[in-house]
Amino acid sequence: MLNYPLFVLFRDDWNNEQFLFTDPIEIICARNEQEFHLAFMRLEEVRKQGKWLAGYLSYEAGFLFEKSLRHLVQDQQDVPLLCFGVFHNLSAPDHPLARPYLGQKTFFHNPQISWDFETYQQKFDQFHQNLCHGNCYQGNLTFPITAQWSGDPLRAFWSFTEHEPVRYGSFVSLQGPLILSRSPELFFHINDKKWIEARPMKGTMPRGANIAEDQKIIADLKKDAKNLSENRMIVDLLRNDLSRIAVAGTIKTPFLFEIESYTTVHQMVSSICGELTHDLPIKDIFSALFPCGSITGVPKIKSMEVLQKLENKSRGIYCGSIGFIAPSSIMRFSVSIRTISLFPDHQAIFNVGGAITYESTAQSEYEECLLKSKFAIGNITNHSP
Repeated sequence: MLNYPLFVLFRDDWNNEQFLFTDPIEIICARNEQEFHLAFMRLEEVRKQGKWLAGYLSYEAGFLFEKSLRHLVQDQQDVPLLCFGVFHNLSAPDHPLARPYLGQKTFFHNPQISWDFETYQQKFDQFHQNLCHGNCYQGNLTFPITAQWSGDPLRAFWSFTEHEPVRYGSFVSLQGPLILSRSPELFFHINDKKWIEARPMKGTMPRGANIAEDQKIIADLKKDAKNLSENRMIVDLLRNDLSRIAVAGTIKTPFLFEIESYTTVHQMVSSICGELTHDLPIKDIFSALFPCGSITGVPKIKSMEVLQKLENKSRGIYCGSIGFIAPSSIMRFSVSIRTISLFPDHQAIFNVGGAITYESTAQSEYEECLLKSKFAIGNITNHSP
């Protein structure tokens, strides 16, 4: 592993904006349930002392917010349940880490898909039975892809910035693996007026070969019953989640079913916002919202339980959240999809997945998963594990 300094970088490629945090004065990290609850107490303490926080929660942290799911958490995971750096302030915009980096070229090779199509179809069919029995109405079934990495990860981050621009990119070098995230999805943003907005992303179609094809695909996506159903269910779920911490009567949907276009896919996005109840502790906000409903399913708790049994492996940072908290309580967190964990043994791990509804087919969902992997390793086919 490269001897990286401790820092967290957030990058909005669309608007050419970034936030960099360097030289943490403390790292708050939790790998088990006891440490997890103590960590939130410490996060609250340092925020009230006027410090900035930047870091992440892994997907499995969500089990600890729900009593009925706590038994699913395993201690000492490869990726901490929670890890935040404590910082005096933002770093200067001309800091070397905030500029495009030209180190040794990084690449991924020998990708291995953990589920071939036959395995995926078996898992798909089992989840579909839960849909048929009314246990769930939607679920985000995922599986990992592993590869070997070499070179300089920070150069890879800046290369992605150029070739795969997103609004919520981040690079995390704290405890645990290096995390390289190319997330297009906002989990939530709390502004200085104490309004909170979530922008769930649900509904995917591939990019076309030219402008005319793209226009047709976008038009088809806007009226596609399956994708509209996926998005609408998650909007309803997040409206419910936000209502737990928002002033009654303030929940609004500024827009529904808009299309955002990325290098390899078109995505359907909606917005939900509300006025936040004042003086909420950090833990209460995450307890109400985490993990984001767009990467769990409906209903959230039941779908998380069913999916954990089917996937039978920790997601780690994938489908967790990466973000920062200002002393003023302004917060911004992404949904950590399109996110790669880089381990010291030069193993890279990232997951792919997609929403399964009653109308879904295993073949189309598996193909969507492979499409979503292209951001990291280009075109791959149906590998056996």
